[in-house]
Amino acid sequence: MSVTLSQFARNLNVETAFTVLAVAKQLKAKGKDVVELEIGDSPFPSTAHAKQAGEQAIKDDQSHYCPSPGLPEFRETAARFVRDEFHIPAEGRNVVVGPGAKIFQQFFCEAFLNPGDGALVFSPHFPTFIPNIERRGARAVLAPLSLKNEFRPGVDQIERFLSTDPAPRAIFLNSPHNPTGGVALEQDLRDIADLIRGKNIAVFSDEPYCHMVWKGRHRSLLEQPGMLDQAVAAYTFSKSYSMSGWRLGFAVSSPEITDAIGKMINTCLSCVPPIVQLAGAAALTHDKVERDRVMQLFRDKVVLLTQGLNRIPGFKTLDPTATFYVFPNVAPICNALGITSHGLALYLLEGADDHFGVACLGGECFGEAGAGFLRFSCAEPNERLQQAIDFLPVALGRVDRVRAYLDKNPKFSLRTPYAV
Repeated sequence: MSVTLSQFARNLNVETAFTVLAVAKQLKAKGKDVVELEIGDSPFPSTAHAKQAGEQAIKDDQSHYCPSPGLPEFRETAARFVRDEFHIPAEGRNVVVGPGAKIFQQFFCEAFLNPGDGALVFSPHFPTFIPNIERRGARAVLAPLSLKNEFRPGVDQIERFLSTDPAPRAIFLNSPHNPTGGVALEQDLRDIADLIRGKNIAVFSDEPYCHMVWKGRHRSLLEQPGMLDQAVAAYTFSKSYSMSGWRLGFAVSSPEITDAIGKMINTCLSCVPPIVQLAGAAALTHDKVERDRVMQLFRDKVVLLTQGLNRIPGFKTLDPTATFYVFPNVAPICNALGITSHGLALYLLEGADDHFGVACLGGECFGEAGAGFLRFSCAEPNERLQQAIDFLPVALGRVDRVRAYLDKNPKFSLRTPYAV
């Protein structure tokens, strides 16, 4: 008799993008041509100084343990970076390093949430927010984002959470927002800060797309007075510097909070490899010009995909505001075909054609508030994006193939039409 997994392990939800990625790779291995727009990875190489510094660190044998919160030179460099670019009043002691930004979701929950506590999550939401809240025995309280409000977090929703939840303790913000591309305005963040300042409420501010703001500049909650004491902002090198495989990120908060997170790193990771930190410090210091050039290329991709999708009947998406995702409403198409939005996504990958497919994600992969939407990443060359755009109307017109796909996969049949 095998040992029994915990209830948490048995019910753990994962980031669906990696599940669809695995299906796409299997199909490609069998010879199918797949345009991969499911995963949020960069199609560009890591920036030049990052690679050079990483190679030099290997030659210099920078391959041993280092302080758990991070190399002092990395922490100082990251602090200077957020001061200069985002006006956050940080010093080295306000920074703690981690293997990417995602890990700080778990550390934030461990730092602030007890069983039964409420954590407000705006939805559609990044899929791993919920498992990290549940890992602590806390409760995720979902607040819907709307296309009509450009997917901005509502201060009124925070007020309702604070006044009605039996144990309000935390708020999860994600701006620029994955999957919708929405951006919290400076006034939104000022209002949120004014609402929670001095209250026993902690905020996780997830900011991986800080250089993918296509109108204006990135704004962080930590710019607002007093928010270093109440918030943890998480950053990654995966998007801005095309370093997803290096697994490097950092968080910014008060020294008390970063010290607590440093202890968590000590107890589960020991440290982030110095080689990786030195590469990241070089990227922050020397690769701004290359980074900004690549960000413009990302913007061009988003514009191409947005304009192409909006020309397809039944697709409706906002003008590009931020991130390298496009999040169209496809409810009319789903209703007409009788298929869920994630079923539609998998049909485009698996069922629409024997030799060609497009991998994307159904909006419900980001919570039920995303149902009726699709998320497309722009992480392919422009000519491949155009191939995907050209294929979609053809695939949607193959009604017999849609019916055949639903016969094989009845779980994707749409039982109740989406609101349009």
